[in-house]
Amino acid sequence: MPVTDDHSPQDPDPGLHRGLAELQGILVPGERLLAYAVERRLFALTHRRTIVGATSGRFVALYRGLFGGYTPFDVRWQDLHDVRIRAGIFGADLTITSLAAEDLATRDSPGGSMMFRGLDKAQAQQVYRLCQGQEQSWREKRRVRDIDEMRAGSGGVHIGTTSGQPRGASAVPADDDPTARLRRAKEMLESGLITDTEYESIKARVVDGL
Repeated sequence: MPVTDDHSPQDPDPGLHRGLAELQGILVPGERLLAYAVERRLFALTHRRTIVGATSGRFVALYRGLFGGYTPFDVRWQDLHDVRIRAGIFGADLTITSLAAEDLATRDSPGGSMMFRGLDKAQAQQVYRLCQGQEQSWREKRRVRDIDEMRAGSGGVHIGTTSGQPRGASAVPADDDPTARLRRAKEMLESGLITDTEYESIKARVVDGL
């Protein structure tokens, strides 16, 4: 559900008001709650309802204890790998998968996943759309970064030893190994991070440096 300017839900349930207040309480300065979804009562017969939200900086969720307290879970947008939704008759399930490596990881490989079951369908769809937008945006940023790093690494290749090189050191540093760079470019192509044209351009740069 989108959040109003005064951050008050359109649901008169006082328990939901308290839950959203707890969610607002863990936001960092300057962070805004853009949308939230609440677990339907049908799926929360033995516990307080879980609340998930999309903020200006991350996906966040609160597992609330039956007798008070809560356990937070969050994934920064730059660490989001995938988001999926499965809508049924009585509610929707939202699955969030984070990257195996964080901080704008260049290897777009999945890490852990968390599923949030029985959410209000309309609210979950709103949160899902925001997550999808962030996923696509950061995936493109990682793709551009990978391309830039590959191009930067495909400059000169120094083969052979120099007088100042320590005894026993490799003749070709790992970062300057053309075979490794071509293998990395091939992996990026197969992962969809670069196009065929971009792959051929990178390969040509590596070959030209030999």
